[in-house]
Amino acid sequence: MEQHGKSEKHGAQAQRQGHGAQASGGAGKLYVVATPIGNLGDISARALSVLAQADLVAAEDTRTTGHLLAHHGIAAKLVALHEHNEMRRAAELVARIEAGETIALVSDAGTPGISDPGALLVARAMEAGLVVCPIPGANAAIAALSAAGLAAPHFLFYGFLPSKSTARRSALESLRELPYALVFYEAPHRVTECVAELAATLGGEREIVIARELTKLFEAIHRCRLDQAGAWLAADPNRQRGEFVLIVSSAQAEAQEGLPAEAERVLRLLLAELPLKQSAALAAAITGARKNELYARALALRDAEALPRK
Repeated sequence: MEQHGKSEKHGAQAQRQGHGAQASGGAGKLYVVATPIGNLGDISARALSVLAQADLVAAEDTRTTGHLLAHHGIAAKLVALHEHNEMRRAAELVARIEAGETIALVSDAGTPGISDPGALLVARAMEAGLVVCPIPGANAAIAALSAAGLAAPHFLFYGFLPSKSTARRSALESLRELPYALVFYEAPHRVTECVAELAATLGGEREIVIARELTKLFEAIHRCRLDQAGAWLAADPNRQRGEFVLIVSSAQAEAQEGLPAEAERVLRLLLAELPLKQSAALAAAITGARKNELYARALALRDAEALPRK
């Protein structure tokens, strides 16, 4: 019994130290460290310990990270790693880890590699057989979802939509029938246009949660119908400022025919280009849904949406 207790204690210590047994001889580690998305207090004691002990901190913006470290009284050597130099810098950092250094990877805010630089460095470190240790923490998407109040057991994190309107609409069209809450990041100068296209493409009856400046002084979380979101943003110019998380409720199941969401999506795409019967037949072959149900749904869509009678 006593020996079993010692074994459990040893296992717990090894777990706290983080994958030490996996490290190749003499090599250091790469820590992927989440940092606050606004409030500087939103950082874990473990993250602060790693940042303080690292030989080098690879930061998306050394000025931003320098401010965070100074706030917590940490003096660390910083090197820039961002979208413009990551391919070149990754090789340098992997070589340093192989030589025994411990490197902490951070982005400006939140978790590296999640709509931020860092994934390439992590991939190169793993390819080299090095130990990669995640230090979890703040994430804007999860923070927004937790305060959204949507009954969404499943969600799809998309991140930033394309900046060009045509590409953005195309991306949204591919997401329209998915049975998941959709989570987007958006910049302030595009948020009004983005919300308008969300309503036009996904349907104004769906709900949206607009989460702005999370954890910061002017944090705001607003929930409304998609077709009301544009007016809410326009009512106060301050509502268009800051960093945004947009969450759109999932597509409602088609109660009438009970078609799977993917069959509905494929059918709609085919109906835009092909005759009704051909669309139903092809949709059945592609998705495995029943041809007669697809044909009945195609008739309903043609009548409801005034589609051309092909």
